[in-house]
Amino acid sequence: MPVKLTKKDLKDFLDNKVEQYNHPRFIESDPIQIPHQFSKKEDIEIAAFLTATIAWGNRKSIINNAKRMMLLLDNAPHEFVMQHQESDLEALLPFVHRTFNGDDFIQFIACLQHIYKNHNGLESVFSKYAKPDSLQESIHQFKNHFFEIEHLPRTQKHISDPLKNSAAKRINMLLRWMVRHDNNGVDFGIWKSLTPAQLSCPLDVHSGNVARKLGLLKRKQNDAKALFELDSALRQLDKNDPVKYDFALFGLGVFEGF
Repeated sequence: MPVKLTKKDLKDFLDNKVEQYNHPRFIESDPIQIPHQFSKKEDIEIAAFLTATIAWGNRKSIINNAKRMMLLLDNAPHEFVMQHQESDLEALLPFVHRTFNGDDFIQFIACLQHIYKNHNGLESVFSKYAKPDSLQESIHQFKNHFFEIEHLPRTQKHISDPLKNSAAKRINMLLRWMVRHDNNGVDFGIWKSLTPAQLSCPLDVHSGNVARKLGLLKRKQNDAKALFELDSALRQLDKNDPVKYDFALFGLGVFEGF
């Protein structure tokens, strides 16, 4: 049963939870710790993109495998993407995280090199197709550009497409990490060509269930339609930074079993 709160009480409740969970002490249990190991913009965003790509399943396993990914890239992801030799790629073959395997990893390196060489980098692609209040078209176009070089058909499934009704949780999480900026030290805010007002909440089983209990979401599936419904509700609470509420929804779901 949804909890009945006035809009003001709901906003106050969630704002308090954002303050509680948007804090550096939660980095150590979150995959965002992986890009936090780097200081160069391109290293941060490539580490974030690869970590977000495998961010499903057990959090500990995600963090361990993302660390392993960085190790395989010599802890210099941008340099590896741009300067690797064919022989360097063989070391990636044994990698596996759930259905993302070494072949997918090697394909992602090739596609990333294409994005940096021919499209001026990750940020540039997302900002090119951005709308004032949405980046879902950007995600669709990014997927098109990412796979416009010769690629393994199986690897396409590792990037979701909102225009095919996916909630695209992992890419929306990447975008939150890269675009949101505050003084709390969790999100990076290094993609200055985009604003937090354009972001969508990374919708997963935890945030979806909490959103339904709080009356922010009625739709039962976690898909693009549900994301649009949740986005609309969160924008009523804060149109300039709706995705800060991801901290509240996720924290309530994972840490408090709300």
